Amino acid sequence: MGDMLKELRERSQKRKKLLAQTLGVSNVDELAQALGTREETQERRQSAAGSSTAEVKPEKSTSQEEVADELIYTDSSTFLKGTQSSNPHNDYCQHFVDTGQRPQNFIRDVGLADRFEEYPKLRELIKLKDDLIQQTATPPMYLKCDLRTMDLKQLDHKFDVILVEPPLEEYQRTMGVTNMEFWSWERIMQLDIGELAAPRSFLFLWCGSSEGLDMGRFCLRKWGFRRCEDICWIRTNINNPNHSKNLDPKAVFQRTKEHCLMGIKGTVRRSTDGDFIHANVDIDLIISEETEYGSLEKPVEIFHIIEHFCLGRRRLHVFGRDSTIRPGWLTIGPELTNSNYNADLYNSYFSSGQLTSGCTERIEALRPKSPPPKGKGGPGGRGRGGPSRGGFSRGRGRGR
Repeated sequence: MGDMLKELRERSQKRKKLLAQTLGVSNVDELAQALGTREETQERRQSAAGSSTAEVKPEKSTSQEEVADELIYTDSSTFLKGTQSSNPHNDYCQHFVDTGQRPQNFIRDVGLADRFEEYPKLRELIKLKDDLIQQTATPPMYLKCDLRTMDLKQLDHKFDVILVEPPLEEYQRTMGVTNMEFWSWERIMQLDIGELAAPRSFLFLWCGSSEGLDMGRFCLRKWGFRRCEDICWIRTNINNPNHSKNLDPKAVFQRTKEHCLMGIKGTVRRSTDGDFIHANVDIDLIISEETEYGSLEKPVEIFHIIEHFCLGRRRLHVFGRDSTIRPGWLTIGPELTNSNYNADLYNSYFSSGQLTSGCTERIEALRPKSPPPKGKGGPGGRGRGGPSRGGFSRGRGRGR
């Protein structure tokens, strides 16, 4: 009995520490003050001490119980106290109404630095892949151009990955951006992106959170891609909760996310094309702080997701800016302030035939694998029973 009580107290202490960390309190002792329960607890102790020394009258007791049951909530902090409070609900939606802080603000360990602390093998995999990507990346190139009139065939190159980040008209309503020219989906669809795509390639298209979910799919089909994934950016507002209720006249809910559609061209099988893609390394969610009001910046994590997934070294960013210039990428767009693109020099980076970043035995052992189809593939083999195009034999499941 004593061990069980001790264990329960330890769990309660851990919960208090986590709650203190979530609410930004320095220590557990200040937790009661932050939740507004210190006075309530003292009143209960005083009433309990008084009842033990005084005679209890039935009429007074009944009235005191009625008063105790009538709790007045001045804000939503009571709702966030978990199972130890009189109200056992974690009502983060009500907290958003009261304070403007979005529910996703309370999700822990969403940053790239501390996300994999409890998963050492996955952390090692990410580190090895990042090092390999950095070693094989081409020098950054960028081209200031007017995409309305430019013939994209002038780039004279095919790309394995294309990231399109158009300045949508939606951003003028939701983000307050006014210092640039916005593109309609009809004009975006006229871009000849399909001519830039290699026979085996991927497209990532930021499409907002309203009409772009439909129009983005039309663009993928027109450019010769099939939609295969939908990456969702969940925007937190920890730094600026007061500007969280920007109402879009076309919306019926508070929109706190944005979508990036992913399309595929050609035939790429996760079970056999290990030389070109590494599936399941990242997830399809990005949880990060939204940019300042009036900014079109997207989370840098989208580049990590693309580079971890596709091993192709020929990467193009359309509608890029100075802040998005990155090793391994060719960045084009009207918002750039300078150019250094040279078609012959860029093509020379791939003249040796090395179009992918390659892989190592350790990465192949660590990365998640797809299970083979039922009835196919022998022990130590993948998919149709043989090694992948990358030249590594694959065992079932994660490498040990």
